[in-house]
Amino acid sequence: MVPLLSLLNVAVFALATGIGATTDASESATSGASFPSLRDVTLEDLQHGFEQGCFSSTDLVEVYLERIRQVNEQVNAVTEVNPDAIDIAKRLDNERARNAIRGPLHGIPILLKNNIATLDKMNNTDQAGSYALLGATVPRDSTIARKLRQAGAVILGKANLSQWANYRSSNSTNGWSALGGQVYAAYHPKQDPSGSSSGSGVAVDLGLAFAAVGTETSGSILSPAERNNIVGIKPTVGLTSRHLVIPISEHQDTIGPMARTVKDAAHLLQAMAGQDPRDNYTLAIPFIPDYAAACDTEALDGARIGVPWNVVLTADKPEDQISSPELEAFRASIKVLQDAGAIVVEANFTIDKNPDHARNGDIVLQADFMTNLASYLDKLTSNPQELHTLAQVREFTRKTPVEQYPNRNTGLWDPIIDKLGFNNTDARFWAAYQSVLKSAQTNGILGALTRHNLSAVVLPTSLAPEWVAAIGAPGVTVPMGYFPASTAVTMEPRGELVEAGPSIPFGLSFLGRRWSEAHLIALAHGFEQRTWVRGRVRPLVMPEAEVAESAACQMPRAGYHRARVVASS
Repeated sequence: MVPLLSLLNVAVFALATGIGATTDASESATSGASFPSLRDVTLEDLQHGFEQGCFSSTDLVEVYLERIRQVNEQVNAVTEVNPDAIDIAKRLDNERARNAIRGPLHGIPILLKNNIATLDKMNNTDQAGSYALLGATVPRDSTIARKLRQAGAVILGKANLSQWANYRSSNSTNGWSALGGQVYAAYHPKQDPSGSSSGSGVAVDLGLAFAAVGTETSGSILSPAERNNIVGIKPTVGLTSRHLVIPISEHQDTIGPMARTVKDAAHLLQAMAGQDPRDNYTLAIPFIPDYAAACDTEALDGARIGVPWNVVLTADKPEDQISSPELEAFRASIKVLQDAGAIVVEANFTIDKNPDHARNGDIVLQADFMTNLASYLDKLTSNPQELHTLAQVREFTRKTPVEQYPNRNTGLWDPIIDKLGFNNTDARFWAAYQSVLKSAQTNGILGALTRHNLSAVVLPTSLAPEWVAAIGAPGVTVPMGYFPASTAVTMEPRGELVEAGPSIPFGLSFLGRRWSEAHLIALAHGFEQRTWVRGRVRPLVMPEAEVAESAACQMPRAGYHRARVVASS
């Protein structure tokens, strides 16, 4: 396949992102391409390697474990590796030898965010990065872990996260947890990895596993995927089961894939999606399409895509305004969509400035968390700290030095315990939730999609999550660009992590109606195939371990999926 981005579009896109672009002749050669680095490898590559006998799943697991050992002290992306991973890989190799292949993920190493439970020799519950749950056990695998195992994936370990999925402190940092320490992204010293699926994002970027699973309530897949230069899919709430995943909000929580290409993320979503009687939200799934097959390079042709320019250009608060490099790259991305045949229309949102709107959104999260956390704690088969309520968890957190209270406070819990006074079965909760939904129907993304008969809406990822969070709608983020070398370094409020600076990535999000994942995946894939932003800037940290090189491991058609635009020196 040849690059689909025309030379004119290459120039426009490279100018907008501050990066020169050429076609790498080494990748467009007709023969002799070596097996790609595990930082760039695709599922198709790994399947080819298995089929040709280049390596086994056991070999692959051993190499990934070595890559984790080589860099994890620098990035703190992985909290724990699975002591059974090699034995699991051997069993899957034996199945492959009998031609009993479970599917495309057979023998593929995957990391799970450390709030997704597994019943194995790892710490048997998802800990949310807190000592409050260390040593607790669960009655079974989470549904997501079970489905991935059934699909043949090797659960390699657990990825670090922002503690309690970023729902504890008002003064902490993205990617910090008491158990795992501080996660760092790899494109700038002390780079903010974003949260809360921070370790998942960094691990996928650096090739510490083929892919990872994250969770999102509002931004926790899309944001770390953006800042780590990868693809993230936030599914519709209810497409993937939340059973035995530490909750924030049953109305907003969702579990999704993080990978380096749209198609690879789609394969992972395929294995994860489906009904589960232990999560009744999944019983509303209308059907499950073939997400990988949806990756049609020509899907943009004729698609009606909305741009809410009033969101992009007129954010009220400085912290909500995007930077000039992001805006330039966004404008260039719109040009790419148009050149691919998309019909791009202005589709402004009617911003709801009523203070009750924000308060109602807070009520939904607060009342859900009070109820859903207690329900999760009741499911544990052992609970060493005997914690059964949010108030007890707060007391443990405040009195346990390693939890770093009050340096990292309990500011998001305090109003729930001290002021709210009701849970999510109360009529006041229902009124707040209905108000949130009504606002989205008339004022937000749902209203814009309907008014303009749109396939999707696009936004810079830094502005995207809030518009789909409260309504449980899906989004896909794809790499869009990087901050140029001239970018002034800015720090997050604690002054410990770099939020913006040279080489830090940013992304483009495709957002849509509930259950529209297949269409969003198609559009995102079409954009990705025309830009191939990932790979233009190398991270500062790079593991060295790779699969053994051999003649058999050379790709059959050099550059057949990587004929892409890459950075020039």
